[in-house]
Amino acid sequence: MKTVELPIFKYHPDPIATGSVVPSLNVCPVCEKSRGFAYDGEPYGTIELRHVCPWCIADGSAHEKFGVEFSDPEGIGGYGQWEKVPKEVVNEVAFRTPGFAGWQQERWFTHCGDAAEFVGPMGKAELEKIGSEAIEAIRLESGKSGADWDFLFSKLDRKYNLTAYLFRCRHCGKLGGYSDCD
Repeated sequence: MKTVELPIFKYHPDPIATGSVVPSLNVCPVCEKSRGFAYDGEPYGTIELRHVCPWCIADGSAHEKFGVEFSDPEGIGGYGQWEKVPKEVVNEVAFRTPGFAGWQQERWFTHCGDAAEFVGPMGKAELEKIGSEAIEAIRLESGKSGADWDFLFSKLDRKYNLTAYLFRCRHCGKLGGYSDCD
């Protein structure tokens, strides 16, 4: 079987592991080809657009042809919660990087003057595997401590109800992110 290499997304290095890109036989509405993988979400725009292939995200043709965004440009930096980054970085994340699905409005962690890499959606088990720095990053953002944090942490689930979204700074490795629920 022929192995297909996906485009490289510096801000979302493993979109298959995060669930943002999935195997698909659907035809991409941008390039009109079936390339074996598709974005598992609907980009933001004025038209419904499904099954965009990763190549049309990476080269910007999906944005150029249909004016869609894969992340809200204002959410890159958490709507002012985290560092402001250059417009070129915002454009790369918003228009040429697979986004991810959150329960509310998604936010993209920024640090060291750049957008961070999206590690993925996390539950308690996934955060524990990564370690105490990941757990503390989500706890700090939640603003919870003591029994309130223990309860919230116990309910974190990668797929259901209350999910953490973890990022890693591309420059210093600092972990950051947030939790969100339906």
